[in-house]
Amino acid sequence: MTGDGTATTYEFEADLWRWQARDEPGGWWFVALPFEVADAIDEASAGRAGGFGSVRVEVTVGASTWRTSVFPSQERRTFVLPVKKAVRVREGLVEGGPVGVALRPL
Repeated sequence: MTGDGTATTYEFEADLWRWQARDEPGGWWFVALPFEVADAIDEASAGRAGGFGSVRVEVTVGASTWRTSVFPSQERRTFVLPVKKAVRVREGLVEGGPVGVALRPL
């Protein structure tokens, strides 16, 4: 975890997984946030969460940086970060493989 006085950036590694609840071509791919990161984001965003409890974030994986939202997952009991296909391809990410993430709430 790093901070510059205005925003905290959380750095962690987690496995990439495909959401199996939908049988769509390509599907939805996610990384689950470590519990301590999810707790910190939940606390910092109290009362400001968006639809479905989402929290806006800026994410860096490898050389790719983008803005998206993390979403609470009842199943995983943490926030999950969607990882779009363009990033998975560009960064050579594979299902079950580790993903190094730097995440900053907006």
